[in-house]
Amino acid sequence: MIIKVCGLKDAENLLELCKLNISMVGYNFYAPSPRYVDHLLPDITDKIKKAGVFVNASLDEIKEKKELYNLDYAQLHGDESVAFVKEVKFFVPVIKVFRINDQFDSAILQLYNFCDYFLFDTATDKFGGSGQKFEWKILNEWEINTPFLLSGGIGPGDVDGILKIVHPQFKA
Repeated sequence: MIIKVCGLKDAENLLELCKLNISMVGYNFYAPSPRYVDHLLPDITDKIKKAGVFVNASLDEIKEKKELYNLDYAQLHGDESVAFVKEVKFFVPVIKVFRINDQFDSAILQLYNFCDYFLFDTATDKFGGSGQKFEWKILNEWEINTPFLLSGGIGPGDVDGILKIVHPQFKA
């Protein structure tokens, strides 16, 4: 199982975390977020993949951060169109985020099947980082053809709930 830790902006914290058995880290490039990264972070091992978290960013910004931080993925957390996501995927693998609430129509996932991963997070008035959970078991009922990651308020006490996700595309 992939383990991704997001919202890292402190160099010492990042280096300590890299000593653990994690697969991926996320650097948040959304300025209104308290986790916003506005400085260079130290190089880390190539064994740990780096995802840049973007919210409705421009192609130029994503390209710039990809080069500056040596990103392995662009995690698109906003309202990016299918056409825009395809343009991003031309130069970097994409994790497309979907914000889940009671009105979410899972049929939209089929439009984005070309992405490398999906990430499902709880819909709030912000773009992630709420620490809130949605009803994870609904993922077992959806037709999802793309490997996906789970996000939203995950802590050590959630192991039992995570193990109830039996969807074959669930990866992290």
